[in-house]
Amino acid sequence: MKQTILIARILSTVFRPSYYPTVGTFILLSFTYLSLFPWTFKLWILALVYGFTFCLPTLGIYIYRKLHGWSAAELRLRHKRAVPYIISICSYLCLMHIFAITHMPHFLMAIVGISLLIQCTCIIINIWWKVSMHSAGAGGVIGALIAYSAIFGFNPIWWLSLAIFVAGCVMTSRMLLRQHTLGQVLGGTLIGIVCGIVGTILM
Repeated sequence: MKQTILIARILSTVFRPSYYPTVGTFILLSFTYLSLFPWTFKLWILALVYGFTFCLPTLGIYIYRKLHGWSAAELRLRHKRAVPYIISICSYLCLMHIFAITHMPHFLMAIVGISLLIQCTCIIINIWWKVSMHSAGAGGVIGALIAYSAIFGFNPIWWLSLAIFVAGCVMTSRMLLRQHTLGQVLGGTLIGIVCGIVGTILM
C-alpha cells in the first residue's frame, strides 16, 4: 500500500497542471511545421513558456505564502487560494501578451490559452463544487489532440491512447491520495477535454 501511495504522489507531482503548457509547446515544436524553426528559437520559446507558466507563478505563490507564514498544506484551503490563482492567471496573461506583440504562431498561443481557459473554468466551478485541476490538465491534452488532429489532418490514435492512459493514471492517483472523489476527477477531465477542443478552435 505504501508503494502505491508513493507512486500516486510521484504521478501527481510529475503531471502537475502547470507543466502541461511546456509539454504541449514541446510537442508542437517537435512534431508540427513549427519544427522547422531554428533550435535556438525553439529553446527560447520553451524557456519563455516554462518561465511564465511554472517558475514565475511558483515563485510568486511561494513569496505570498511566506509573507503570511502559511505552510504549503494551509494554502490548499479554498479561502486562501484566491491570490495564488490571481498570480497564476496574471502570469499566463503576460505570456499571451508577449506572444501577441511578438507575433508568435497561432498554435503556440493556443496552448497557453487552453491552459488559461482550463484554469479559469476550474476556479469558477470550484466556488460551488470541487473539481480536480490535475485531471482537467490531463483532459485538456486529450481535447487539444482531438482538435489539432482535425486541423492538421493526422491520425492521433497513438498519441490519444497515451494521453488517455496518462489521464487515467492521474485520476487514479488523485483518488488514492484522497484529494478528490471519482465524480471530481471525471468532472475535471470532462472540463479539460471541452476546454481543449474549444480553446484550440477559438484561439
